Amino acid sequence: MSKEESTALSTPAPPKPAPPRPAAPAAKAAVPRRTFLSWVTLAWTAFTASMLAALTATGRFMFPNVLFEPPPTFKAGFPSEIQVGQVDERFKQKSAVWLVRDPNGIYALSTVCTHLGCTPNWLEAEQKFKCPCHGSGYYKSGINFEGPTPRPLERYAIALADDGQILVDKSRKFQYEKGEWDNPASFLKL
Repeated sequence: MSKEESTALSTPAPPKPAPPRPAAPAAKAAVPRRTFLSWVTLAWTAFTASMLAALTATGRFMFPNVLFEPPPTFKAGFPSEIQVGQVDERFKQKSAVWLVRDPNGIYALSTVCTHLGCTPNWLEAEQKFKCPCHGSGYYKSGINFEGPTPRPLERYAIALADDGQILVDKSRKFQYEKGEWDNPASFLKL
């Protein structure tokens, strides 16, 4: 081997040129002050709104719901407006009361079924109150005679007001099974 050949073998080949490096990414541009302040303002507004909602909910929790109900006493017109044998349903929806007039006087019946609290309907043709929920039936007097109801309808206190109108007091109830229908306040004698 000649000297030239040995030098050629021992001399390393010239290095290949390295591929060009990608350009270094430009430094992140700083967020302009106006944009930064807009984002901070938006975040602060959202935070304040959520805190206000939380405080409102907490404040509402601290105060009870107040149910405004109509007064327990009301005037139901003059006795002459109700015919003998008639069930007056004018106050069924608003006050949950039926006024019934028989030959002896007038009484105010509760429209709440004593079985589960549904509202019976007055069936004029059959002369009875019939509960649509479970079939309880009541005579015009309020006495139960069919269905699962355990007891008669309740009566409310009834009297004549100073102006001659019927005054019904729903805060005083009378139950038949306790003998309270004999109380003079449960019946308006005419």
